[in-house]
Amino acid sequence: MRRPGPLLVAAVAALGILLVGVYVALGGGRYDPLAVADPCQQREWRDPEGTQAVAEQIALSALDGAACDLGVSREALALAVTGDDRFREFTRAYRLDEGRVEDALRKGLLRAIDDAARADAINGPTEFLLRQAAERLPLQRLIEAVRDGDLDWVPGLLG
Repeated sequence: MRRPGPLLVAAVAALGILLVGVYVALGGGRYDPLAVADPCQQREWRDPEGTQAVAEQIALSALDGAACDLGVSREALALAVTGDDRFREFTRAYRLDEGRVEDALRKGLLRAIDDAARADAINGPTEFLLRQAAERLPLQRLIEAVRDGDLDWVPGLLG
């Protein structure tokens, strides 16, 4: 078996150095995380296909509205509603009363319903049902349903 000649080794080393140089020149040597979006900025609704996509957009819009009201990021609030311990940590870290957060979440949900209606993602009767649910149902139960993945009731509301 022949050993590679020194010229071949030099060519492979040069290609490796060139590859690293191009990678760094194109920005691969730094990490710039994406900026967190301002939850108070209105986001454009996609054209949702199906109940699950509409429910997802309503949830994201509701989180935006509540986060804007509370002066926090949507991501921080989304993490907070994933568990009781995280919710307590969130309220403690941001010095927020649980009732205040619940009010903000309810207002955010109502804002999301308005967004969905404006985008023609839901019809009039569905808007009415969602609005009634947002104003009357225990918010903790809605949060638990989302957290546990128990969304079987959504198609009935949206269908």
